[in-house]
Amino acid sequence: MTTTLDPGRDDSLRTIGHVSYALHAVVAVGAVLPGVQAATLLLVIAFVLDLVKQSEAAGSWQESHFRWRIRSVLWAGGLYILTLPLWFLLVVPGWIAWTGISIWFLYRIARGWMALNDRRPMPV
Repeated sequence: MTTTLDPGRDDSLRTIGHVSYALHAVVAVGAVLPGVQAATLLLVIAFVLDLVKQSEAAGSWQESHFRWRIRSVLWAGGLYILTLPLWFLLVVPGWIAWTGISIWFLYRIARGWMALNDRRPMPV
């Protein structure tokens, strides 16, 4: 059962969602474009913001967006760590793996941000 938030709370959480998606997008684009490195600090700020505010969206359609962003960061981080040894074998395999992970992360952010803009929940 989905609870309905009051309009003020809904708008506030939606604004937080837009800020979080924007921070994620800056990091994701920076990871995909060669030579452009966004600060990991932006990702940490967005991640902590999502963790702190997630409980306020409990039971609403926006809860799925918090869960989506948190999972995206955790999966991407895990995949980066898992593929780190490829950088020690040769640079090219590591670069290919990390580019693929970064594109996947960028896709997740774009998909989630579009759904948030349309006020649609993310799949479980």
